[in-house]
Amino acid sequence: MPELYVGERHWSVSTGSNLLDALNQAGVAVPYSCRAGSCHACLVRCRGEVEDKHPDALSPAQRQEGWRLACQCQVSGDVRVETFDPLRDGLSAQVVGVDWLSSNVLRLRLQPERPLRYRAGQHLVVWAGRVARPYSLASLPQEDPFLEFHLDCRQPGEFSDIARQLRVGDRLRLGELRGGALQYDPDWQTRPLWLLASGTGLGPLWGVLREALRQDHQGAIRLIHLAHDADGHYLAGPLAALAAHHSNLTVELWTAPQLNQALAQLRLVSRQTLALLCGHPVSVEAFSKRLFLAGLPRNQLLADVFLPRG
Repeated sequence: MPELYVGERHWSVSTGSNLLDALNQAGVAVPYSCRAGSCHACLVRCRGEVEDKHPDALSPAQRQEGWRLACQCQVSGDVRVETFDPLRDGLSAQVVGVDWLSSNVLRLRLQPERPLRYRAGQHLVVWAGRVARPYSLASLPQEDPFLEFHLDCRQPGEFSDIARQLRVGDRLRLGELRGGALQYDPDWQTRPLWLLASGTGLGPLWGVLREALRQDHQGAIRLIHLAHDADGHYLAGPLAALAAHHSNLTVELWTAPQLNQALAQLRLVSRQTLALLCGHPVSVEAFSKRLFLAGLPRNQLLADVFLPRG
């Protein structure tokens, strides 16, 4: 059986084991989110025999240096793995804001010790001690002097339990800035833009929306937010304020009981429409299916799925 080596530790795994699962099951904390090769949260450096199912997800330079996405690799022989060490490799960041946007959504604002260059909608791994979680950025670099994240705290979890106890002045560590499917492209200026989110999937789309408005997007913008109930529309006020100042923006707030009826009424106004989707996989799948049935070409839909832990 192949052997995995991490630091001074080594253990046997079955041939064909998923590298991410093999590491986490052995207590080696490797964060992840999408498990599809898009968020890059599970980046590790490997030396040994792994079968990479998604080699094009990384640049040739990264692959030459041994970097792999653990979620996309199967163990085929002995492998030595170097994981991210937040104390050695991470960037220190101070908590400058922590408040509840609703009964279940915690807004966390961080000030890194040095500026980060990023685009609205990208991912960043946040470390609290040895606990890590990748989150999408809800902040806008040109307007916000902090990094903002929207944390879904409806269910208990290692990171969310820590986050509930955070106070202004506390320090966390940041991992490497990752890509992300949801970014605004200036070439979209005149095209209809639909932003569909469920839960805290609204976070990155909040940043993308503000970036589109900052760049004076000329096409119609339709934002739809799906929540469990009315309390879950945690940005209803700020969204209404934006809509009041931008005639091309419409905002729709859906709750779970309304979903099927609301989806059935979705109609495309233009085949040039672009759709950005974010949130729980079930919601993203429901949005996607309806948009395809409505005639939206697949290459005009971009999605970022928030995979539940466990």
